[in-house]
Formats: sequence, C-alpha cells, structure tokens
Amino acid sequence: MPTIEQLEGILANDPDDAFMHYALALEYAKVQEHDKAVASFDRCLAIDPSYCYAYFHKAKTLEAAGNADEAIATLETGLGIARETGDQKALGEIGGYLESLRVGG
Repeated sequence: MPTIEQLEGILANDPDDAFMHYALALEYAKVQEHDKAVASFDRCLAIDPSYCYAYFHKAKTLEAAGNADEAIATLETGLGIARETGDQKALGEIGGYLESLRVGG
C-alpha cells in the first residue's frame, strides 16, 4: 500500500479520484488520524456516493473515535446505497455491522 505522502501526491495530480481518497482515508485510519480519515472518506463519497465500502470504513473510523451515533447514521446511509445499487455483499456487511452497533449501543 502506498504511504500517506504518496497518496497525497497522487491526489494532487488527480483530486477527483474516489479510490485514492478511499485509500488515503484507510491509511489515516490506520494511524488513528480520525478527523483526516473521515474527511477523506467524505471526499470519496462526494465524488462517488455509491462507494459502499467508504460508508463501512467511515463508520469504523467514527466508532474508533468514540462517535457510535454518527457511525450508525453513516451505516444507515450506506445500507440504503447498497440497496439502491444492488450490492449484496456490501448490504450484508454493512447490515451486519449496523446491527452489531445497535445491539452494543
């Protein structure tokens, strides 16, 4: 996986690459830069609102930052998108994660 610096360099040349924003967000999440990760997931979703796994991992980041309510709201949105796009795998994973947060909350 490229480093944060490499991903930022790629995005400097192509700021509308949803996948690169997603990848950058995952890297920020790994180093617990939660605010930067959420901002990168948000940018990914602004470019491609149907990027289902961005909702999933944004929710993971929000949960790690202690914001379960916002994580649940993010998953609810992602679940709706997965239904609209017919992404059965994402539907199952987002739905399962959402249920676990609701039960745990």
